[in-house]
Amino acid sequence: MCNLEQLRMFVVTAQLGSFSACARKLGKVQSAVSQGIATLEIDLDTQLFDRSTRKPSLTLEGQRLLSFAQAILQQTNELENAANALNNNNETQLKLAVDDALLLPVLWQILSDFSVLFPATILDFYTVSTPDVYALVHSGRADIGLMFANSGFPQDVDLCYVGSLPFHGVVSPSHPLALLETVKAADLIPYRQLLIKGIEGQELSHFPMISAHLWWGNTFNGVNQLVKNGIGWGYIPSHMSDEGVAEGKMARLNLSFDHKPWRVPIDRVMSKKKAKGPALTWLADALTGLLED
Repeated sequence: MCNLEQLRMFVVTAQLGSFSACARKLGKVQSAVSQGIATLEIDLDTQLFDRSTRKPSLTLEGQRLLSFAQAILQQTNELENAANALNNNNETQLKLAVDDALLLPVLWQILSDFSVLFPATILDFYTVSTPDVYALVHSGRADIGLMFANSGFPQDVDLCYVGSLPFHGVVSPSHPLALLETVKAADLIPYRQLLIKGIEGQELSHFPMISAHLWWGNTFNGVNQLVKNGIGWGYIPSHMSDEGVAEGKMARLNLSFDHKPWRVPIDRVMSKKKAKGPALTWLADALTGLLED
């Protein structure tokens, strides 16, 4: 039956439009390419090229089979990459947990680069709250995470400070607090405050609990939507509130007790028990540059 070299000749000839060009690209003599494709046609019992003109052109059958040949070559390449990765001790699978407020453009670039450098490594990507990032890494259900630093977490994981993210107090433009030129702590007490905690009830403790009326969310994207819909006020990462303000769906509070925006430190977290192979080592190093200018 057909072999990979013959399929490669078929695909390259179709791409370049001639047997001679294919021979040059593959480093073969033209007669070898012509014979290889002829043998493939015999094996498939199908004429792939019309040779009645000076340059060979795909027949209708050849056009139909070309995509199958390309798929076989692509899968072969992926198989070889996976085997090479295993031979180089690259991990077959990694699990990354990230606080949803840290889904920044640079993170997508890091993951894109990772996919190119380690194509055989399967990545499980979890978007959760900071307390749940810690829980996943601590329990071994995630290998590495990005979260807001929290002194309340036990120090039984490896932490690496990567920078900080600014936050602003915000409300919906229709909220009564949006009408105040300056907002004091006492002004906030009557209105519902929106805060973050994990699925297991662990709170994100960076922000003061001021109001007597509380709602809790487990993601900043969820709190963001609650704010936009006028349900309460809360602290939102600046890159989220910038968008909301620009859209006219959010207003920043001029808080009398916040001379500058709150800046919350961010940690890269890893299990102390997890052995670091090449893929995890690269990803860990790349994530430390998440907030570099």
